[in-house]
Amino acid sequence: MVGVQTVDKEVLSRRTGEYQDWVEAFARNHDTPIEWAEKGVRKEDYVHRWLRSMVRAQRYGVYFIFKSMELGPSFRCTVPKYPTRDPHHRILAPQRTRFTHYYFYVRDETLGPIAIRVASFFPCQSTYYLNGHSFIEQELNRAGIGFRKNDNAFVAVADPAALQAAADRMSPALIRERLDYWTLLLGPKFSAKERARISLRRF
Repeated sequence: MVGVQTVDKEVLSRRTGEYQDWVEAFARNHDTPIEWAEKGVRKEDYVHRWLRSMVRAQRYGVYFIFKSMELGPSFRCTVPKYPTRDPHHRILAPQRTRFTHYYFYVRDETLGPIAIRVASFFPCQSTYYLNGHSFIEQELNRAGIGFRKNDNAFVAVADPAALQAAADRMSPALIRERLDYWTLLLGPKFSAKERARISLRRF
């Protein structure tokens, strides 16, 4: 918003439109499927065949994007009821409205399969879905340790101590580092000047 005299509905909507255009371009440039989510269809089941293809090809990155109209936090912009000294002054009030959210399905080299939901309207709230067992699976594969899983449960492992050690390596710092990476890559873009002027940060 740096350099904008009046932060009004049009400014906020333009920021949303720019991000939505970026997501569509990202999907085209990376040949990534992008679809509207259908009601009653479980997203994780629907995208599983694309995840299998990534695993077979030993590739990492975004393999599917869902678009979904959902409730999320946003801002309502209104003109003050009474005149103010600053003609550009506007009142921004938090609210919840329906707008487009993006679900990025990612195969991460460290965490395994994760999903990131990014709201396309400011403040662009992001939500993350991950499974600790996927991280452990990645660690055991890297170490060449045999195991068997039944859905989300480890039912056999060649080295139980290695299994426990892998679980212990999953720390908050490691999770934050990987999620920060994907948020920077896939989330809305802000210039260095914007980040400095209004102290933008992810938390």
